[in-house]
Amino acid sequence: MVHPLEETLIARQIAPTPMRLLVLDVLQRHPAALSLADVELLLEHADRITVHRTLKTFTEKGLVHRIEDGSGAVKFALCEPQCTPEQHHDLHVHFFCTRCRETSCLPTVAVPTIALPAAYQVQETSLVMKGLCAGCAGIPTSIS
Repeated sequence: MVHPLEETLIARQIAPTPMRLLVLDVLQRHPAALSLADVELLLEHADRITVHRTLKTFTEKGLVHRIEDGSGAVKFALCEPQCTPEQHHDLHVHFFCTRCRETSCLPTVAVPTIALPAAYQVQETSLVMKGLCAGCAGIPTSIS
């Protein structure tokens, strides 16, 4: 019987190596987006280059998306199931908490469409909002 983590990797045509399985497990267990340094700390004895290559592969295969939240470190979060290597469908708002410094995906909050002049060709869109997350603001909520 194949483990669910292995199934996830195989479905994205990613060979399920021990390090890839560990990185995927870490990403699945943490609700907030994680930086390369975060993943390294959570894996303790992981080789930085191997973790970096794993995250790069996951991004290329549509398993994770990159978030540049202005904190100085690129963060990674699991993609929506419909993402593919050719097209990420994670067009949603990301929220960076200025107190706890966590970045969260808000998949139910869509990025608004912005009309640009015809000569401009959009290749990537992201929207990062900053402030206090519900936990830091002391407001009970459920984020989906």
